[in-house]
Amino acid sequence: MLDSLLSLGGLVLLRDSVEWEGRSLLKALVKKSALCGEQVHILGCEVSEEEFREGFDSDINNRLVYHDFFRDPLNWSKTEEALPGGPLGALRAICKRTDPGPVTIALDSLSWLLLHLPCTTLCQALHAVSHQDSCPGDSSPVGKVSVLGLLHEELHGPGPVGALSSLAQTEVTLGGRKGQASAHILCRRPRQRPTDQTQWFSILPDFSLDLQEGPSVESQPCSDPHIPPVDPTTHLTFNLHLSKKEREARDSLILPFQFSSEKQQALLRPRPGQATSHIFYEPDAYDDLDQEDPDDDLDI
Repeated sequence: MLDSLLSLGGLVLLRDSVEWEGRSLLKALVKKSALCGEQVHILGCEVSEEEFREGFDSDINNRLVYHDFFRDPLNWSKTEEALPGGPLGALRAICKRTDPGPVTIALDSLSWLLLHLPCTTLCQALHAVSHQDSCPGDSSPVGKVSVLGLLHEELHGPGPVGALSSLAQTEVTLGGRKGQASAHILCRRPRQRPTDQTQWFSILPDFSLDLQEGPSVESQPCSDPHIPPVDPTTHLTFNLHLSKKEREARDSLILPFQFSSEKQQALLRPRPGQATSHIFYEPDAYDDLDQEDPDDDLDI
């Protein structure tokens, strides 16, 4: 499922940590999109363009459209190639393109954007790009848009992380065990139940994905058949089993709450010399003795 994330479209949130970095997986997904013939736009804010392109061959690098916001994020040099509006302006420009083909937008990273932009502004821009087939005010159709957002969740509180999580159609939380990386994938689709699974993988030096099986669980020590098993009930201060005599005594005991037939007959049969009692009832003026309509006095 990890290699088919981009076919689902929408916002794919890559949540990494200090122990398990996510930029390698981001670059692997970018390479896969480029090989599929999609337009790939990189919004580089956290590392330089040279560092991000390192490891890709020339064919992949020629297919990437890199928007460099690392070198001059505030456009202090006033260069002409800088897009107005910064990274969000680049997002809107990609949204207004005329080519209807599928597009993949890689944000490196959402953490950098959260540190420089209000969370609500960023969420609105991501919603406009990843949830609409056409831009507001633009009737030109566009193809499938996949947004890859790298998030260093340890840098942010639960509020921004929860807001971005609610926008994402797919969440990938990186982890691992025994030095092998894993991705816990949670997919949300309209009118469908969320699905989740864990995928083990490794990133090759050329940033290709190598899907693997999970590490084997440590084998439990086998018991020696020559050593007799230890009975855990040997040193108890109470007995867990009943003897034959104790079982018969338990079965013959009549509990006080048990209403046996002998006790019922003894209660119903009057004893000799026992006084009998009678109940005398004199009807009141308001008593309803009409058996055909016992609710006649309810005034319904």
